[in-house]
Amino acid sequence: MKNFLDQIPSSADFFELFQTTGWNDHLDLSEEQLHQAISNSWYTLSVYEDKQLIGFGRIISDGVHQAFLCDLIVSPDYRQKGIGTEIVKRLVNHCKANGLKWIQLSCAKGKQPFYERFGFKARPTDAPGMQIFLYE
Repeated sequence: MKNFLDQIPSSADFFELFQTTGWNDHLDLSEEQLHQAISNSWYTLSVYEDKQLIGFGRIISDGVHQAFLCDLIVSPDYRQKGIGTEIVKRLVNHCKANGLKWIQLSCAKGKQPFYERFGFKARPTDAPGMQIFLYE
């Protein structure tokens, strides 16, 4: 049975799940750094099966009008089973319930159709905004 809990997982559990994404190949973050990052979130959602962390997502927000959905992770053994869909639904609903107006996210190439199912739209290529990757 899967349990969706609005709690921060242990640093070891999150580090193990985060390692499945390949993101840390470039970021090279320690277990402690990752735990600090998720601990600073506005809202977190952890998914467990028995005592194993199998999914995670979080919201960074000012708590008033905008939010950023990040770190949507589902363990490889549990993908394509609706867990990611349920995490996004719950994160979006939490934002709605708290009156937030704008949710942003970044996703990997080819993943836009997944988020479009929830109403997310790609920003136009000529839209304002910039980014910098500080680890390069």
